[in-house]
Amino acid sequence: MTSSIIDFGKGQPSLSLLPTTALQTAAEHCLAQHDPLWLRYGDDQGEAPFLHVLAGFLTRRYAAPVDASQLMTTSGNSQALSLCCTRFTTPGDTIFVEAPTYFLALDIFRDHGLRVVGIPIDDEGMQPEALHEALATHRPAMLYTIPSFQNPTGITLSASRREQLLAACAAHDVLVVADEVYQLLDFGTPPPPSLATYASEARVLSLGSFSKICAPGLRLGWVHGAPALLERLMSSGLVQSGGGLNPFTSGVMHSLITLGLADRVLDDLKPVYAERSRVLCDALREEMPEAHFVEPRGGYFVWVQLPGVSARALRPLARDEGVSFHAGTRFVQGDQFGDTMRLSFAHYDGPVLRKGVQRLARARRR
Repeated sequence: MTSSIIDFGKGQPSLSLLPTTALQTAAEHCLAQHDPLWLRYGDDQGEAPFLHVLAGFLTRRYAAPVDASQLMTTSGNSQALSLCCTRFTTPGDTIFVEAPTYFLALDIFRDHGLRVVGIPIDDEGMQPEALHEALATHRPAMLYTIPSFQNPTGITLSASRREQLLAACAAHDVLVVADEVYQLLDFGTPPPPSLATYASEARVLSLGSFSKICAPGLRLGWVHGAPALLERLMSSGLVQSGGGLNPFTSGVMHSLITLGLADRVLDDLKPVYAERSRVLCDALREEMPEAHFVEPRGGYFVWVQLPGVSARALRPLARDEGVSFHAGTRFVQGDQFGDTMRLSFAHYDGPVLRKGVQRLARARRR
């Protein structure tokens, strides 16, 4: 076995991409204000100054108006998704997800005792016909979607399908929870507008986070939705007891945005990920021409199919060659996608990505 494993399963930025200097500047700027606001128990919705500058940041990045009254601070998308489950579902409820979907979201739903029904997707995202068929036989409490640069497939829900999804869910009074952590990580062509832009007219909650566009250790994100839906989240015992989430980190991020550094960090990340994606896809074409995949236009992942190959059986052979990945079966409940794997390009630079594909190709030939 090769001593140093190249782990394509790591859906996180490499340490070299974490903006330590920018965050040091922001932290010093925040503390220099001597404002105790950021050190107290926070307001339930989050600190108003932070929500105001966050609204401005999102207005610029979404190219659509965002009002601070529609935002609530969270401790990242995982915490926000769990909170949505706590406040909008009860154990035994059915929820819809894309098939495949983010595997750790499935664990969160399992923690809440929810019954998960997968809806098939294609190159335009969730299939409307399949959604209508499922709605005819189930009464879901919630639909969970990753509309842009989806984890694990990298697929983006088309503009027309976004409208069809929202209309179908509205007709059946289903809450839409959109995990939009990759919405701002396009490689030059923005995806269709965030589902958050429908917050005033649809029953939708958009979950956003600084984990992918700045640094995951911040554990800071937001929910974007109608004030009435946010009120339900804010009335949870977690928020009522502990106060608003992450007030001090909100203060540092307030400075990062105000100083223009948040935009700079994001703008610096996007070409790096675009180049890493290109290198990974080029290596797959050269080393594994039998692989089927669609080159992503944003996000973190490439979804690779190896016809006739069991990805689960390939994993131990791959580890012997010094490379690891998540098999496609990890992203569904059942045995679908047995010949697929998710490869992340976010964590390694070009030469390491290429070496990882070479190791994977050797394992495939064994």
